[in-house]
Parts: sequence; structure tokens; C-alpha cells
Amino acid sequence: MSANILTVDDSASIRLTTRIALTNAGYTVTEAVDGADGLNKMKGGNFDLIVTDLNMPNMDGLAMIRGLRQLPAYMGTPVIFLTTESDGDLKQQAKAAGATGWLTKPFDPENLIKIVRKVLGR
Repeated sequence: MSANILTVDDSASIRLTTRIALTNAGYTVTEAVDGADGLNKMKGGNFDLIVTDLNMPNMDGLAMIRGLRQLPAYMGTPVIFLTTESDGDLKQQAKAAGATGWLTKPFDPENLIKIVRKVLGR
């Protein structure tokens, strides 16, 4: 069974690159343009994994994770940050908010798939 993955990024090119990598690996992908859009889509969908950027307009990735952890259906859903940030303090904030992993942009699509498979166990 294919996993349903929500990707959240304000960059159209990153969403495209991420979608291509994930769909080529057999995953079903839904895209959101910022954290607010992502939370809205989570409320109407059923996702096995969230891949999100940190810095976005309207709602950043940290606020989105804090919001999704309030939704009973997503309390244990893995979240991978895909961001240009590499600051240790930000990584700690993300972990405290409920992030599962962190991948720095620019990223190798094969590395993303490897992390996704590890986190999902499939």
C-alpha cells in the first residue's frame, strides 16, 4: 500500500522536485503552499507523513507542526523538515514541536526517499 504524503513548501520548484521524487518512489503526494494551507489539507485528508519547509508566509513550519499535534489524527504522524536552515537551536525547536527528522536544502532526492522509507518503515 502506498503512503499518502503531504508536502508543504512555498517554493513551487521545491514542491515539484519533491513531488517527482516521491511519486517516482510510489508514494501519493498532496501539496500545500504554506503552513495554513497544510493544516487545512490535514483536516480534510489522511496523511502518513508530512514533509515541510520551515520558513513560509502565513504560517511557518514550526507553527504548523504545533497545530497538527493538536489534531488527534496527527499526534503521532512523522514530520520531516526540508529547509535551508541548519541552525542547531532551530533543530531543537523543531524536535520539541514534534518533528521527526531534518533534511537541508538543496537536497538529494535519493536521500529524501531513503529518509522517507526509514521513517515510514516501508
